[in-house]
Amino acid sequence: MKLVFMGTPEFAVPILRGLIGAGYDVSAVYTRPDAPAGRGRSLTASPVKALADSSGLKIVQPRSLKKPEVADELRSLAPDAIIVAAYGLILPQSVLQIPVHGCINVHASLLPRHRGAAPVAAAILAGDEFTGISIMRMDAGIDTGPVFATASIPICDNDTTGSLTERLAYLGSNLLLEVLSRITGGEISPAPQPAAGATYAPMLAKEQGCIDWNRSAIEIWRQVRAFQPWPGAFTTWDGRLLKLIETQPLDIPAAAPAGTVTALAGRPSMPFEIVTGDGVLGVKRLQLEGKKAATAEEFLRGARGLAGAILG
Repeated sequence: MKLVFMGTPEFAVPILRGLIGAGYDVSAVYTRPDAPAGRGRSLTASPVKALADSSGLKIVQPRSLKKPEVADELRSLAPDAIIVAAYGLILPQSVLQIPVHGCINVHASLLPRHRGAAPVAAAILAGDEFTGISIMRMDAGIDTGPVFATASIPICDNDTTGSLTERLAYLGSNLLLEVLSRITGGEISPAPQPAAGATYAPMLAKEQGCIDWNRSAIEIWRQVRAFQPWPGAFTTWDGRLLKLIETQPLDIPAAAPAGTVTALAGRPSMPFEIVTGDGVLGVKRLQLEGKKAATAEEFLRGARGLAGAILG
């Protein structure tokens, strides 16, 4: 089977690596154009481009797939299938209709739940116990196409979007190889998604990371995990941004206003806590603007005036 691969972030790397390792003919790799990154804002290649370059594969970086010449170039490659994994560009109908076996998407949720650009964060925010991978044949809608196969994994209490995405990438690589083998053998056809249970997970925005202390400790704990590594869950203290990296909801009573810092050095495993609209949030790791990330214990050594402060 001759393939074209489309992907950009780290999530797509194990999937492309799996295709290469399985001996598939990847005639070209499409990835987003190099983008500014880091403090120096220098142009940086995507993780997928780095792998494609080291593997000697043809790399194509259009800014859009909607131009006729882009579709013409794809058509000239004559792919049996186009594999898509977190590419970041919309595939128009002119591209969707090119491959014999269609455009096959590796989506990080159990469709139809969490369609859209941020399914992993959405699953954590919603408090889902499980998430997974769906191998789907793409249509003109947003993650609405028929599904070849799914595989699920539990969401652990310490999972962040970063750690869960990594686990899902390897799950997706293995499931994709299984599906492609069965497509080649004529053993599988995609089934339409059920109408019931569909939800949408739009692209994350930085302002979503701002913590509302009137929400419950469990909701804020999920927010901290869902927005790690980006955009981060943050509040303010003493006029500076304070990012929470690792927290834990605690089932203990509190009478202070929401956002109040309490119990400084009160327990060895949880040096300080923050009152929420429902429950208390224990803090394990955090980062003050202009400083390095630190454990709560390390942070307290230089945190004068924190006791009794109201954050946000």
